[in-house]
Amino acid sequence: MIKPKKIPMRMCLGCGEMKPKKELVRIVKSPENVISLDLTGKKSGRGAYICRSCDCFEKARKGRRFEKSLSCKIDDSVYEVMQNELAAENN
Repeated sequence: MIKPKKIPMRMCLGCGEMKPKKELVRIVKSPENVISLDLTGKKSGRGAYICRSCDCFEKARKGRRFEKSLSCKIDDSVYEVMQNELAAENN
């Protein structure tokens, strides 16, 4: 009997829905405390996940969910860069 492959699930910080990891974008805090968008999902460090929509990004940003999940303060400039990358990836 073949066992079905387990799909890793993660929760979106914006909408709070559980979705397959591959459908989400990872926000990563590297060991050097640099925060960036990880579109490959391979960077090392602490990760948080959001849907690929700008709505979820905005919700997570307004609720300071990235800061809570990565336990650090995040500059507005970092948010702007991540939002532009996300918008570019969606087009």
